[in-house]
Amino acid sequence: MLLSFNWLKEFVPYTGTAEELGDTLTMLGLELEEVLHPYAEIEGVVTGRVLTCEAHPDSDHLHVCTVDVGAGEPLNIVCGAPNVAAGQLVAVAPVGATLPGGLVMKKAKLRGVPSFGMICSERELGLADDHSGILVLPEENRAGRKIIPGEKFVDAYDLDKEVLDISITPNRSDCLSVYGFARVVGAYLGLPVTKPAFRLEEKGEDMSGAVPIDVKDGGLCPSYMGRILKGAKVKPSPAWMRYRLNAVGVRAISNLVDVTNYILMELGQPLHAFDHNKLAGGRIIVRPAEDGEMLTTLDGQERHLKAGDGLICDAEKPVALAGVMGGLETEITDESESVFLECAVFRPSSIRVTARRLGLSSEASYRFERGVDPTNMSFALDRAAALMAELSGAEVCRGVCECTPTPWQAPVVRFRRSRAEALLGVELTDEFCAETLEKLGCIVDRSAGEEWSVKTPGWRYDLTREADLIEEVAIFKGVDNLGETLPSIPQTLSSFGAPEGRHAFMMRVKHWAAGFGLNEAVNYSFVGNKDLDFLGLPAEGRVNILNPLTAEQDVLRTELAPGLFQNVRQNIAQGANGVRLFEVAEAFCQDASSDTTVKEVRHFAMVLYGSRYDEAWAHKDEDMDYVDLKGMVEKLFAFLQLPQPSYGLVEHPYLAPAVRVTMADGSSAGIMGRLKPALADAYLARKAVWYADLDLDLLREAAAGVHVQFHPLPVYPAVRRDITFIVPRSMHVEAILSAVRGAKTSLMESVELLDVYEPAGGEERNITCRFTFRKADRTLQDGEVDKEREKIASFVVKSLGVRV
Repeated sequence: MLLSFNWLKEFVPYTGTAEELGDTLTMLGLELEEVLHPYAEIEGVVTGRVLTCEAHPDSDHLHVCTVDVGAGEPLNIVCGAPNVAAGQLVAVAPVGATLPGGLVMKKAKLRGVPSFGMICSERELGLADDHSGILVLPEENRAGRKIIPGEKFVDAYDLDKEVLDISITPNRSDCLSVYGFARVVGAYLGLPVTKPAFRLEEKGEDMSGAVPIDVKDGGLCPSYMGRILKGAKVKPSPAWMRYRLNAVGVRAISNLVDVTNYILMELGQPLHAFDHNKLAGGRIIVRPAEDGEMLTTLDGQERHLKAGDGLICDAEKPVALAGVMGGLETEITDESESVFLECAVFRPSSIRVTARRLGLSSEASYRFERGVDPTNMSFALDRAAALMAELSGAEVCRGVCECTPTPWQAPVVRFRRSRAEALLGVELTDEFCAETLEKLGCIVDRSAGEEWSVKTPGWRYDLTREADLIEEVAIFKGVDNLGETLPSIPQTLSSFGAPEGRHAFMMRVKHWAAGFGLNEAVNYSFVGNKDLDFLGLPAEGRVNILNPLTAEQDVLRTELAPGLFQNVRQNIAQGANGVRLFEVAEAFCQDASSDTTVKEVRHFAMVLYGSRYDEAWAHKDEDMDYVDLKGMVEKLFAFLQLPQPSYGLVEHPYLAPAVRVTMADGSSAGIMGRLKPALADAYLARKAVWYADLDLDLLREAAAGVHVQFHPLPVYPAVRRDITFIVPRSMHVEAILSAVRGAKTSLMESVELLDVYEPAGGEERNITCRFTFRKADRTLQDGEVDKEREKIASFVVKSLGVRV
């Protein structure tokens, strides 16, 4: 957001420098990027009076002028502009002055006549594209002061010499205007804030019903109003408006259009001017679009619309894309004389979806998708109408055309000083908290005692929770004044058993993974389409970036695998013998049902490569394999108190073998397996790369339903027995374990795989399982344990046809 320092001071009597203001705003959470000087290159340009203007003796188009620049002797300047004439007040670049582009004025001789400067056009000054003639200046500036030759041009006409480039976070839509910044500065520094004064003179009969407004969906458009102006003359805006818009990065077009842009930057309310005579049927209909409708916008592009896009229509056709851009058929042209001036509020999510899908970002959509103040609509509309009448000679018709299907109601948020002190770790007073909130425009009701009811103002869409109000109190208290040590957070019995939040669950999983010997990886959410293509991932559902920083980051990741495999590659390149990494992060895919059109799913992924142990004398030189990977997955399920999942071989784009992890309820929790060797080579891997990816949101949902029960620790000793099963090579260990668990036994406490032996050249292998038997109320006898062991062995042999 570009904020003119001079413009701000018209609202609030700030006496510091632009740099000091930037420091203050930064401490308020509105970070200053830099202070720009848009007219620094023309600081040396002065005002001058053309005293004489005669034809050049050796040219048919040049003129020899004498110009008074307040420096004693008039300057002799040769000028080729067709509109130069004696008596004009002009902008002069004398010898030594600079112009945009680095041009330094020097004494010159044009066809034998010396010239000591240049009488400038707007384009030569970098103010506009007009180069048809010199810039003829008004005799008085906007304040009514008469201009004296020799004054600096930028000072004489109060050009905006200092512009603050401020980074605005998406939640602070209230700071997308000069008035919004004035409110913040005034509240923090205790300065009065003054709205711009204007005189609106309505004429003629009441026209409030002349343009009937029909809003079909009050959720899409809570409020819509407009005014009619007659007898307007389209022409260039006055210099003060053109140059002010230029300073904040807005191109001047014409007086009527420039007024809408001026009000947008000044008050934050987007407006749109329709040619009233081009509105078929003289009516306005606001409705959602239907699939396949078409609209040609002001930029000349034909837009294909989808159901739900907001449309402004007349009696026959769409005339504007609500909150984004007007239509070409009803735009203001040089022949326009009757204007319908629109002022509305639209649902932010609808504008956001439409603008991003069409790649059509405008100053209006940028504000509408963040939230526009519904309480300021009437003032902005009247202010704009008054300016249009002043600059175009139009008459403002009496009455406002209006339809408000969903009147705005101030949200009510509770506030507790004790809660604020607990969160911030500092002492506060009721008076300070109440005064801060009231300065922000809130209405504070303290009648209920400690718990206050706070009505938030229409321009603060971000104040929806108690924590938001506490944050504002912290900012006004001074974040730099908060204590350097973290406050204690006592745990009470009242919080025991409360539902675990998503962040707490995520941190619990991270701590488990770190404790298990894995190192956390943090990767960008952006990857390249070529990375996803290399792993054979489907192109459907990808969220491509319209303006990627690099070609290698042009899409949101659909899986965590590309980033983790690159981490493996980087570690191998640095000489790592073993890599054990995990990442907890979101993967993204398209979702038309979402407000953002994107679905985010949090995943837990881990990758294993190389040596099982760090280099140490006591450890064998062994590589990690599938057993390590599966063991970690099983341990994670046990850590979350979830039933052990089942496993099954599946086909997969980049894993072979690939095993699907299926939860007890049949839902798929994720995938694990070995990266295909051909793909692993690209990541410099000469050994097996083992990878697992689990749906962390699904695991969290399952873990939330777990009821933990505690049992006394066993008093009596356990008895262990081993059984070796001789099975075909094609039989999985899981089949043996499942059969064992299916045997009806009352003494077996657990079973686990102990060893697998595969004789060379044979078609069978030996699987040894260890059984643990225990009884809670007495010590087991060998005889009854052996009987139970034989019972289990017989059941497995009969069920699977194996040998013992």
